[in-house]
Amino acid sequence: MSSKPRLFLIDGSSYIYRAYFAIGRLSTSSGFPTNAVFGFCNMLLKVIKDHKPDHMAVAFDAKGPTFRHEIYDKYKANRPAMPDDLVPQIPYIKNVVDAFNIPVLEMAGFEADDIIGTIAKESEKKGVEVVIVTGDKDMLQLITEKTTTLDTMKDKRCGTREVMDRFGVEPSRLVEIMGLAGDTSDNIPGVPGIGEKTAIELIKEFGTIENLLNNVDKVTGNRRRENLLEFGDQARLSKELATIDVNVPLTYDFNDFSLSEPDMEKIKKLFKELEFTKFLKRIWQID
Repeated sequence: MSSKPRLFLIDGSSYIYRAYFAIGRLSTSSGFPTNAVFGFCNMLLKVIKDHKPDHMAVAFDAKGPTFRHEIYDKYKANRPAMPDDLVPQIPYIKNVVDAFNIPVLEMAGFEADDIIGTIAKESEKKGVEVVIVTGDKDMLQLITEKTTTLDTMKDKRCGTREVMDRFGVEPSRLVEIMGLAGDTSDNIPGVPGIGEKTAIELIKEFGTIENLLNNVDKVTGNRRRENLLEFGDQARLSKELATIDVNVPLTYDFNDFSLSEPDMEKIKKLFKELEFTKFLKRIWQID
């Protein structure tokens, strides 16, 4: 086992939605929806029991627009509103995290990705091993020799080797690929006619979007060259939108992330209210 401190950073907002859609319909006897809370709790208990982290925090997206909306007002404009039966579950999820004495992190104007990215980079400098718990492909850009990702739903750990095997470029180059290919889930436009496969080929050859645009005459295919010339600025914008901000002005103490004993009374009260009898048994098995 590594002697380095290990910090597990959970992408809370991503897991809320994944849990909501993965579990399906689930509610208390009175009809209160609990599927997202159930799925989130399952993930949280699995991480604590299986990986025994010594430091942990959960980041959530703050309400309201972010700096990305300021530079591109159509950012995530294609996303539907949060489902009505998910809305009342959010406070319960945060209450569960709080009951486990795990810090809840969010900051107006930024996404959970940015908070996680900032803490990950600062923690790396201190020699901390960072594990980002997420299923979001965008987070792969943060991977280094000291930072990996963990997808608990697929039981998949991803490091630099896995990124190289999948994309053929190092993690830091993934934003170049996203800048060209775009991201439909976030409504990031990219360059018309260039999908992920083509974007990977171009970045493997040219390294960066800027170098590609400076050498567009060397690109094969008239239509592709024309699109790159016409939508070059859009590619730059898309890269900026896809890039996780690792310089969020956060104020925190690393020691705050030290995993302490959970508040069992709070947890039991919450789980009884949510009718999570299964979890009431499991919380005694996480030591």
